[in-house]
Amino acid sequence: MADEAYYPGLEGVIAGETALSTIEDGLRYRGYSIEDLAREAQFPEVAYLLLYGELPTSEELADFQSILSESADLPGPVVDLLANLPVHAGAMDILRTGISACGHFDPQADEHDRQANINKAVRLLGQIPMLIAARYRTTRGLPPVTPTGELSFAANLLQLITGRQPDATAERAMDVSLTLYAEHEFNASTFTARVVTSTGSDLYSAVTAAVGALKGPLHGGANERVMAVLEEVATPDNAEGWVRRALSSKRRIMGFGHRVYKTGDPRADILRSYCRELAERRGDTDLEEIADTIERVVRDEKGLPPNLDWPSARLYHYLGLEVELYTPLFVASRVVGWAAHVIEQSESNRLIRPRSRYTGPAPRNIVPLPERE
Repeated sequence: MADEAYYPGLEGVIAGETALSTIEDGLRYRGYSIEDLAREAQFPEVAYLLLYGELPTSEELADFQSILSESADLPGPVVDLLANLPVHAGAMDILRTGISACGHFDPQADEHDRQANINKAVRLLGQIPMLIAARYRTTRGLPPVTPTGELSFAANLLQLITGRQPDATAERAMDVSLTLYAEHEFNASTFTARVVTSTGSDLYSAVTAAVGALKGPLHGGANERVMAVLEEVATPDNAEGWVRRALSSKRRIMGFGHRVYKTGDPRADILRSYCRELAERRGDTDLEEIADTIERVVRDEKGLPPNLDWPSARLYHYLGLEVELYTPLFVASRVVGWAAHVIEQSESNRLIRPRSRYTGPAPRNIVPLPERE
């Protein structure tokens, strides 16, 4: 093993095959560019594409949305559990527990065929917004909001949390963000889901493990830290001085650079225009000016373009969402990508079991206990 190649973090290592997405020459879901999907499709169409392999017809989409609407209900014991978990518990911890708990009430929890896994994925897609909203509103003493089939998935998601029906601009911005977050090849949380699936485990176990991976600040939690940066800078006048001091002290600025995108994250470019539009509608573009300045300096000094976390933090802020919700909202979208990978892994499975490079002591003999000093 000593002479074999070692790639820390598995960087650049091809660890498997997938037909779901590719990041070669941009990002594509099952062959469709992310730009086209963001412009022409709504998130439920994208979810259908990832789960079934093709974009839906009008009739297929109507059926899919009907099933989604019917799935937007939580078992009473799960609602009670969410209400009784410690108030200080983090939103991602609560969501991880809620997803796992929902598995106990799924009639197909122990079925592993393709259709059963799709059914479970659709149920989770409907339940996760309810889990997020139930905990959020309960801890603030707010009454629950009942989802309605008259609203889109994105509009329902926002209304469940805020209690207000969004306008068309906010609804579309939320919908596009869900599309952009839905799938991204072998990222850390997706690879986690595939590793769990490779052992023969179930979809709920894989998704629960993926949530745990996404919680980390170097993965899904990055957009929360982006908002902290923008709040620390506070005003456009402070931006250039702040970022130059940060770079000179070698401080890492979250939201820039990407392990696989070296010339820029195409998702960030798409979401940036929605941020500007929402800011202008609010009549307050300070955050956009701060972001533009920081982005310019980081590009010039470090050659690092922004990734999706950079604009998404601002977008969610403009939509009236609190920072603790940012990563759970990532889950509300990415669950379809995880589920599609679970299905793909289970249908062409080989246990994922890599080797390690040993760096411990050389072989040695045990000294009997009485002789150890």
